[in-house]
Formats: sequence, structure tokens, C-alpha cells
Amino acid sequence: MNIVSVADIGMEQAGRLLQKKAFDEVVLSDRIRARNKELFGADLSATELVHHIVQDVRQKGDQALFHYTKLLDCVDLTSDHLMVFEEEFQVAEHSVDPKVVASLKKAADNIFSYHEEQKPRSWMTYRAHGSILGQEILPLSRVGIYVPGGTAAYPSSVLMNAIPALVAGVEEIIMSVPTKDGVINPYVLVAARFLGIRKIFKMGGAQAIAAMAYGTESVPRVDKITGPGNIFVTLAKKEVYGHVDIDMLAGPSEILILADDSASPKYIAADLLSQAEHDPLASSILITNDRALAEHTLNEVQCQLESLPRKDIARASIEDNGCIIVTENMEQAVVLANISGPEHMELLIKDPFHMLPQIRCAGAIFVGAYSPEPLGDYFAGPNHVLPTGGTARFYSVLNVETFMKRTSIISYTQKALDEVSDDIIRLAETEGLDAHARAIQIRRGEHAELP
Repeated sequence: MNIVSVADIGMEQAGRLLQKKAFDEVVLSDRIRARNKELFGADLSATELVHHIVQDVRQKGDQALFHYTKLLDCVDLTSDHLMVFEEEFQVAEHSVDPKVVASLKKAADNIFSYHEEQKPRSWMTYRAHGSILGQEILPLSRVGIYVPGGTAAYPSSVLMNAIPALVAGVEEIIMSVPTKDGVINPYVLVAARFLGIRKIFKMGGAQAIAAMAYGTESVPRVDKITGPGNIFVTLAKKEVYGHVDIDMLAGPSEILILADDSASPKYIAADLLSQAEHDPLASSILITNDRALAEHTLNEVQCQLESLPRKDIARASIEDNGCIIVTENMEQAVVLANISGPEHMELLIKDPFHMLPQIRCAGAIFVGAYSPEPLGDYFAGPNHVLPTGGTARFYSVLNVETFMKRTSIISYTQKALDEVSDDIIRLAETEGLDAHARAIQIRRGEHAELP
């Protein structure tokens, strides 16, 4: 992690430091190609490999799903053991700490409460001459939730993905979870259980995304897939989009902190490291107008890093993707923050609510010294599935409407249609769509004049 000054490099170069892709295959290309050559005997990029896996699962169903799970995850699956069965739920319930489960349930209550406020409404309005226009809000029928496995277990992701779907009224939720030696983390199972999710499939990676997108003999096809994962999961979601909807293309986790001389270096360092421990590719950025704060924070990061159990991951993240930018004033800091469009943004300044309206691009904003990012990850209630890699410019946080669709309702009387028919006919004929015009003409008694 280096300290760079806008006074030295300029705003344009500082902005370039903060502009990222949602995911960067180039970063992993050498490692991916080497592994793919070992496994497949071919020099495949991640994109090429994912395309191959997805199309194989689409065409061969369970056979391909089981093949790639064994090849990539070293787990033998069969149709009889793909889905979690009752005894596994019971074992999980007996192996967890009741206090942790109680905390998960408190978090779930907060998440339910927050997302209930997001529910959109159907509506009808009456217009001239008895015409009616409206909008019907409908939940999706079946959604698939992907819960990451990998280097950590995420029962919080179960809550954050499933609860807005439940609030939306989704009829059926299925869940995909990669296993470690064929076993799913018990807290993930318990969280799913108390939310009422029963169909949990022991599968991960690109093959799991393909199975949910297209359906197999054992896995039902879903309408939408949500939930973060590694680069293979992200590329698979991109590959299947259009055949099924997705929430977003998620990249490595990010935090950007805006701080002035009122902020605590200890707090800042702790919050930067809270994201760095996720992944070596995670990004932790501090932007401040105070050089002394920057230097103190850098020292504090190095100090706190040594006591972290996941210090090797956090160190790689901080060294490769961490940065401290010193601006000449807070106005520059806000400009750079909006250029970055981070997943998580913290405002550790004297008057954060004064600055809040100026922040236009962030997945979630944490306001004040006692609103650290992990509060949002676990407990406060807002969703933690957020846009990354600068995509907060156009993506939104996962929410209730993610799991709903809108249908327009249009009802005109004859009088209402007659009043606007000339305009419709004129527009249809301008576009060369005579059958469109005829559909209007025939309703006002002109069909006798039509050829």
C-alpha cells in the first residue's frame, strides 16, 4: 500500500488509479491457463473454459455437472446425493453454536424489516373516456441463489439473497453451495433451514450456474440467479444471461474510505483490512486531504495486519490493490470517490451528512465513525450484495425488486381509442408498419375501405 498525492500526479492520473473493471481476467490469466492446461490439456482462458463448461452442462445435463464437479472440486456427485437431505440438516443443527444461530436470527429480523420497506405496489389509474392504465408487480416463480464456499463460509449470504426473494413473494427458492470434501458448512444449512429453503444442491462453480440456468435431470431451471462467486461463477453468469436473468456481474470486494483530520487511523486501518481479508484481489482505498492521517493509517495497517488469522490474504490484497490518495481538499476527494464508484464507501469526516448528497456512485454508504462496513455485511438490514468494479454507476444493491417483474396494463374504451387513432395511424405509417395502422383503422369502422 502506497501513499500518492494528487498534487504530484494530478487528478486525471489519480482517477485512473481508481477505475477498475467489474472483474479482471488478465490478473488471473497465467494461473488459469496453467491449471486449465493441466486439467484439460488445452491452453484455455477462463472465458473459453467457462463457455465450454456451460455448453456441456446445457447439452448433457447431470452427466456434465457431475463430471466437472469431480474434475474441478474433487467431489463425487450422483443424482441421489446432489441435494441436501433431512439427516444433513439435523446434523448441522446439532453441530452449531446456539448463540451464533441466535445472532443470525436477529440479523434476519433486521433484514426482513428493511426489505419490507422496499416492496413496490401495483396500481391502476383512470384516464379520459374510461381508459385505464396500470402496472402489475409480480414475483418471479423460481430463483436460484448461489452461496460461495471457497476460503470461507457465508451464512450471511444466505440471508441477504433469500430474504428479499421471500419478501418479494418468490414461489420457490433453490440454493447452490460448493462443498468442502462433500460437506456444506453447518451455519449455511441452518440459516437456509430457518428461512424455509429446502432444495439445496451441493454444487459450485460455472457448472452450478449452468445447471440452474438451463436445468438438468436433477436441478430445476430457474428464472433468475443471484449471489456472488469467483471469476468462474461471474463469467458463467455472463455466459447464461439472456437465457436467465442475473443480479449483476460481481468482482472482488472493495472499500473506499473518505476521511479528514477528525478520523481515527485505528478505525480506518481496521475497516480497510476488513475487506482485504476477503481475497487477494480485494481493493482497500483511503482518500484523505490530511497527509499526517495518511501516514498514521499506513503504519496502523501494518501493525494490525500482523495479528490477523488471514494475514497472508490481507497482506497480498493491501500490497497489490491497496492505496492511499492524499488530495488538496475534500472536493477533490468526492470527485475521485465518484469516479471509483466502490462497492462500500465510508464517510469518516466531521459532517458526513453534509457530504452525503454529493456521493452519486456507491453500492452502500456508511455514514460516521460508528457505522463500519461489517455492520452492513451482517446485521443492520440493508443488503450486502452490492455492485463492484465501478459498476455502482449503473447497478443497484440487491433488493426486493430484483426478484419481481413489472407488467403494464392498458385498457381503452372505443371513445378513448377514437380520440387518439389518427396519431397512432400517422406514427405507424411513418415507420412503414401498415398492419399496425390497420389494427387501429379496423376498429373505427374503416375496414370496408381496406383492401
